[in-house]
Amino acid sequence: MNDDEARLRAAMTRPAGPSSDYDLNPEIRLPEGRKLRPAAVLVPVWLRPDGARVILTKRSSQLQHHPGQVALPGGKIDPTDADAEAAALRETREEVGLPEDRVTVLGRLEPHETVTGFSITPVLGLLHGDFSPLPEAGEVDEVFSVPLAHLAQTAHYVIERRRWRGQWRRYYTVPWGPYYIWGATARILHGLAVRMGR
Repeated sequence: MNDDEARLRAAMTRPAGPSSDYDLNPEIRLPEGRKLRPAAVLVPVWLRPDGARVILTKRSSQLQHHPGQVALPGGKIDPTDADAEAAALRETREEVGLPEDRVTVLGRLEPHETVTGFSITPVLGLLHGDFSPLPEAGEVDEVFSVPLAHLAQTAHYVIERRRWRGQWRRYYTVPWGPYYIWGATARILHGLAVRMGR
């Protein structure tokens, strides 16, 4: 077991607190009796000789929801999925071509509620060995990776704001090169950074 894997396994024994798009926006009133749609994403950590990297996607600019945004691979939990882990692994295979049997699941991070009405279960998984991404046509424009060392440091996360439905909304960002990582994806990764204690 290398140092990155040991740190991630240790991180999974520590809590990070609740996670939602509303964490930084306590003034937003959530509707009573709201029904959230279940979804799951994989946080795929690729263990490489030159250091661990987290695999991310850039969504197709043609999509109706969140076009062009950086995202973790994942999506809605289907009735045929056994659990959140199965959904996250299935969606990752479909979106980036990573077979389920190549991933070692370490566990779940805190569920994340989005302003768009989803309850996302993030699943942390490890990938060993070589991997050649196959972006899903029409869904994913690009597959890229960011050093875990960058994402694991809470100091790299910045709070920004923009107007949303007539209100200012604050959110996390963690930029990397030309990639603007923000919103739910950045918040989920921030939760992992908190667990990793840096």
